[in-house]
Amino acid sequence: MPIYNKLVRDNILEIIKAQGLSYTSRILTPDELLVEVKAKMLEEAHEFKVAVGKKEAVEELADILELIHSSLRVYGVDFEELEVIRKEKKEIRGGFEKAIFLIDVEDK
Repeated sequence: MPIYNKLVRDNILEIIKAQGLSYTSRILTPDELLVEVKAKMLEEAHEFKVAVGKKEAVEELADILELIHSSLRVYGVDFEELEVIRKEKKEIRGGFEKAIFLIDVEDK
């Protein structure tokens, strides 16, 4: 019996049941959810890093975006508020459109 001990998407239990399998699960508290979302975010970020094709990479980005939405719900923040913060940071520090790769900075 495989042991997963990880956050899964909402419909996974129905998929497992439809396959005639049994499972053990529980509902996480908001604090536990944040811990697991952060762990899952790292997992999905790694999968994005090693993705080879465009389709696979975009699917991993969609997973990351779903985790962002889940985190925002726990914090009571909507996506629009996150977008305002993103735009403010971009205005001050810029985005990543220029693909600048910093090699080093001379010490004073």
